[in-house]
Amino acid sequence: MSIVSGIVLFAVIWFMVLFIILPIRVQSQAEAGERVAGTPAGAPSSAFSMKRKCVTTTWISAITFAVIVSVIIWGGITVEDLDFFNRLERREG
Repeated sequence: MSIVSGIVLFAVIWFMVLFIILPIRVQSQAEAGERVAGTPAGAPSSAFSMKRKCVTTTWISAITFAVIVSVIIWGGITVEDLDFFNRLERREG
Protein backbone atom coordinates (compact mmCIF):
# COMPACT_ATOMS: atom_id res chain seq x y z
CA MET A 1 0.00 0.00 0.00
CA SER A 2 1.44 3.36 -0.98
CA ILE A 3 1.33 6.49 1.18
CA VAL A 4 -1.28 8.12 -1.03
CA SER A 5 -3.49 5.04 -0.81
CA GLY A 6 -3.13 5.07 2.96
CA ILE A 7 -4.08 8.76 3.17
CA VAL A 8 -7.11 8.24 0.95
CA LEU A 9 -8.18 5.18 2.94
CA PHE A 10 -7.85 7.09 6.22
CA ALA A 11 -9.84 10.04 4.82
CA VAL A 12 -12.66 7.77 3.66
CA ILE A 13 -12.77 5.97 7.02
CA TRP A 14 -12.62 9.30 8.89
CA PHE A 15 -15.59 10.80 7.06
CA MET A 16 -17.64 7.61 7.33
CA VAL A 17 -17.05 7.52 11.09
CA LEU A 18 -17.81 11.25 11.36
CA PHE A 19 -21.21 10.80 9.74
CA ILE A 20 -21.92 7.95 12.16
CA ILE A 21 -20.76 9.94 15.21
CA LEU A 22 -22.49 13.26 14.39
CA PRO A 23 -26.07 12.38 15.40
CA ILE A 24 -25.07 10.56 18.60
CA ARG A 25 -26.06 12.38 21.82
CA VAL A 26 -27.16 15.58 20.06
CA GLN A 27 -29.65 17.64 22.02
CA SER A 28 -31.86 20.06 20.13
CA GLN A 29 -32.64 23.57 21.34
CA ALA A 30 -36.24 22.53 21.98
CA GLU A 31 -35.10 19.65 24.21
CA ALA A 32 -32.62 21.86 26.07
CA GLY A 33 -35.16 24.67 26.52
CA GLU A 34 -32.77 27.37 25.29
CA ARG A 35 -34.04 28.42 21.88
CA VAL A 36 -32.04 31.14 20.12
CA ALA A 37 -34.11 33.65 18.14
CA GLY A 38 -33.97 33.05 14.38
CA THR A 39 -33.02 29.37 14.57
CA PRO A 40 -35.25 26.31 14.19
CA ALA A 41 -36.18 24.36 17.30
CA GLY A 42 -34.39 21.29 15.93
CA ALA A 43 -30.99 23.04 15.74
CA PRO A 44 -28.31 21.73 18.10
CA SER A 45 -28.07 23.44 21.47
CA SER A 46 -25.01 25.29 22.67
CA ALA A 47 -23.75 22.09 24.35
CA PHE A 48 -22.85 20.66 20.92
CA SER A 49 -19.05 20.37 20.62
CA MET A 50 -17.72 19.76 17.12
CA LYS A 51 -14.17 19.60 18.48
CA ARG A 52 -15.07 16.69 20.76
CA LYS A 53 -16.82 14.90 17.87
CA CYS A 54 -13.73 15.34 15.66
CA VAL A 55 -11.38 14.02 18.35
CA THR A 56 -13.64 11.01 18.93
CA THR A 57 -13.86 10.44 15.18
CA THR A 58 -10.08 10.58 14.84
CA TRP A 59 -9.49 7.98 17.58
CA ILE A 60 -12.07 5.57 16.21
CA SER A 61 -10.80 6.08 12.66
CA ALA A 62 -7.18 5.49 13.68
CA ILE A 63 -8.06 2.18 15.32
CA THR A 64 -10.21 1.10 12.37
CA PHE A 65 -7.50 2.18 9.92
CA ALA A 66 -4.86 0.19 11.81
CA VAL A 67 -7.00 -2.96 11.70
CA ILE A 68 -7.77 -2.59 7.99
CA VAL A 69 -4.17 -1.82 7.02
CA SER A 70 -2.86 -4.75 9.05
CA VAL A 71 -5.27 -7.08 7.23
CA ILE A 72 -4.22 -5.63 3.86
CA ILE A 73 -0.50 -5.95 4.61
CA TRP A 74 -0.86 -9.38 6.23
CA GLY A 75 -2.74 -10.69 3.21
CA GLY A 76 -4.47 -13.46 5.13
CA ILE A 77 -7.92 -12.39 3.93
CA THR A 78 -8.28 -12.19 0.16
CA VAL A 79 -11.09 -11.45 -2.27
CA GLU A 80 -11.50 -15.19 -2.80
CA ASP A 81 -12.23 -15.59 0.93
CA LEU A 82 -15.09 -13.10 0.65
CA ASP A 83 -16.64 -14.77 -2.41
CA PHE A 84 -19.67 -16.31 -0.70
CA PHE A 85 -21.54 -17.12 -3.93
CA ASN A 86 -18.61 -18.74 -5.80
CA ARG A 87 -18.60 -16.19 -8.61
CA LEU A 88 -14.83 -15.96 -8.87
CA GLU A 89 -12.53 -18.55 -10.32
CA ARG A 90 -10.21 -20.08 -7.74
CA ARG A 91 -6.50 -19.66 -8.31
CA GLU A 92 -4.19 -22.54 -7.60
CA GLY A 93 -0.96 -21.93 -5.73
